[in-house]
Amino acid sequence: MRARVEELLRTERLLLRAWTTDAADLARLADIYGRPEVTRWLGGPPSVPPDELVARWAEVHAADDRFGCWAIQPAPGEAGPAGTLLLKPLPNGVGEVEVGWHLHPDSWGRGYATEAAAAVIDRAFQRGLPEVYAVVRPANEPSLAVCRRLGMAPLGRMTRWYGVELEAFRLMAPVVVE
Repeated sequence: MRARVEELLRTERLLLRAWTTDAADLARLADIYGRPEVTRWLGGPPSVPPDELVARWAEVHAADDRFGCWAIQPAPGEAGPAGTLLLKPLPNGVGEVEVGWHLHPDSWGRGYATEAAAAVIDRAFQRGLPEVYAVVRPANEPSLAVCRRLGMAPLGRMTRWYGVELEAFRLMAPVVVE
């Protein structure tokens, strides 16, 4: 079963595709979200098994096709997805949208998070989103660097979305002059 993100996104080095309930995808999800070096930045491991994550992510897209959670698949020949790239509403109910990335440690330092996030942000702006936010735990230097490389403006530390202090960033859609 494939999650319902119908189109694929391609970058120079990556394919962003739906996570599936295939055994290989579920094993990679369990590996990524079972690692303390990943989940420490997420506030802990997911509370549901990988197949339920895939179903929840499909629901995000089904509710509004501007959003989704993609597997970041490097070039053919690479082992499994590098991680997850997500674009979803922030939990405050006022229409703010978050971009985020969760990569397996064997894929850190290769620029995949920046490349995948840039593609998803471009897609979001093409679909009419006026701005995108990122929220990062203050000590997560690699993710803070991704935000800077994406050109996101720092907004300071906030607690308004997840009830913990996070560094917030915003990127506004480019202004189109006709």
